Amino acid sequence: MTEEQFVELARKKYQKIKALNGVTSFYEFEKQFDKVWTDYGKETLEQTISNPPKDRRKKKHSPDLER
Repeated sequence: MTEEQFVELARKKYQKIKALNGVTSFYEFEKQFDKVWTDYGKETLEQTISNPPKDRRKKKHSPDLER
């Protein structure tokens, strides 16, 4: 992930957070803010590491189990 991609993603999430100013309930604001922030962290992590697989449950290889 480049710095430009990081900043662009942050800019998109900032617009979503800015839109929350119209929410009158603090509980609703906090819940929606948490969702936006968590999504931002998830997307940043995924783009930094690599592209996530289509099936998140699919294992890439079997573990070596010695018994």
